[in-house]
Amino acid sequence: MSAQVAITRCAGYDPELVFKKLNVTLDLLGGITKFIKPGSRVLVKPNLLMAIEPESGIDTHPEVVRAMIKVLKGISCRIIVGDGPSVWGSYIENVGEVYRRSGMKKICEEEGVELVQFDKKRFRGEFPMTTWLDQVDYLINLPKFKTHELTLITGAIKNLFGLVWGTFKTELHKNYFKPDKFSKILVDIYKETSPALTVVDGIVAMEGDGPASGGKLRELNLILAGSDCVAVDSVMAIIMGVQPQDVLSTKEAAERKLGEADINKIEVLGESLKTAAGRPFILPQASMVKNLPQPVVNIAKKLIRYYPYVRHENCIKCAACVDACPKKVIEFNKNKRIVFDYSGCIACFCCSEACPSSAVKIKKSLLAKLIGL
Repeated sequence: MSAQVAITRCAGYDPELVFKKLNVTLDLLGGITKFIKPGSRVLVKPNLLMAIEPESGIDTHPEVVRAMIKVLKGISCRIIVGDGPSVWGSYIENVGEVYRRSGMKKICEEEGVELVQFDKKRFRGEFPMTTWLDQVDYLINLPKFKTHELTLITGAIKNLFGLVWGTFKTELHKNYFKPDKFSKILVDIYKETSPALTVVDGIVAMEGDGPASGGKLRELNLILAGSDCVAVDSVMAIIMGVQPQDVLSTKEAAERKLGEADINKIEVLGESLKTAAGRPFILPQASMVKNLPQPVVNIAKKLIRYYPYVRHENCIKCAACVDACPKKVIEFNKNKRIVFDYSGCIACFCCSEACPSSAVKIKKSLLAKLIGL
């Protein structure tokens, strides 16, 4: 087998339980020192999408981050924690508020580790990345197990997008808004950053119109880990009920020989895929991955459209969607209601991702409804 992914059951976020189960998961892979040299400097990167409490299931849970910190302390590592959630302007630009409400600030203070902001950049390849990557020996990737309206899943590869500096993420969304193009960018970032280890918070996962407030929480009770992000995402896909090649970033990375996507060549340790999988995940409405013949899907891709719209009874008029839009086609009208200029909309769904109140939903074209997409 060319890649290994470990899966362990963990029924909740009790700190002692998460720490115990994380150690079990890592031991299945050969232990933390297989990936991280004792005494080294390590950047731990969770998935912090927005300023919201842990029970929302949107951000990586702070107890998973705490457990990783404690494991690294056990081999005398110098640890920093950070993410780059500031993408869309004023509403979530206050990274300090994201750190506070997500629980990251509290656990870092309690564990005595440095919590940093990605406020400086250096180009790596075509992308300005946080300079904290230059100051550590290893990167540990802690994504949340979620669906995603644009990329199908938020997993090992997608979580690395947060290493891109500040508002340049908006430029990437604007310039590479088609899923296949955006997936190529994600793989470029993966190639440049190469995390030493990925641990997925799948204790409470998200299905449906993830990765933010539009998704539905699901108690999956799993921790996944591995050093090959492509293999980790492939195992996540199987658990979700889709094929690894349906995830465009997984397909792209495998074609570039950056990891293993063939599930028959991935050694799954601990919990078996059969027992971990359960019922298939509810997929995002905008996803083309359905139980339809491939020729139908190929035709549909050229003819159907998805659009965001606002459910006004849920809207709290925070303007997060306005700030999030890379094409600036969302505004308040004279009645103080959100409106879209669909002629310029690129259906990147950044507005939905940024919305804290689940007010931005997906509208399907008539053809999409008729053929069941």
